Amino acid sequence: MRPSSAASTRPSHIGSAGGLSAAARLMEKRKEYDAVVALDKVSAELVDRIEALGEDCEIMADAGQVHGSVLEHWSKMFGIINLVVSPRNSLADNAEEPSEPAATTERLVRLEISSLEQVEGSK
Repeated sequence: MRPSSAASTRPSHIGSAGGLSAAARLMEKRKEYDAVVALDKVSAELVDRIEALGEDCEIMADAGQVHGSVLEHWSKMFGIINLVVSPRNSLADNAEEPSEPAATTERLVRLEISSLEQVEGSK
């Protein structure tokens, strides 16, 4: 047999099967690449959401500190209310029973703003 005729008798589907295999492999790699890109995008969105949650947690922590300082002042407010109410109660008790006046260590004094302004204006 002649060499030229042997080459022509080679089946033609062998060359095209290799091409199909490479094309299929290329498509598989392209799908894999698209999946990695989608995963990267979703990961970036997840990072953004977690950072937003972190900022929200910092805001809530600051709010907790504010609430704590407000609650700290409640005891002082109750002390002031007690100073206002105790002289009234002692006056009512003294009117009913003449006994020793209650000894208080602190006293709340009310001053009119207009009288303070007059004193400051005369200086």
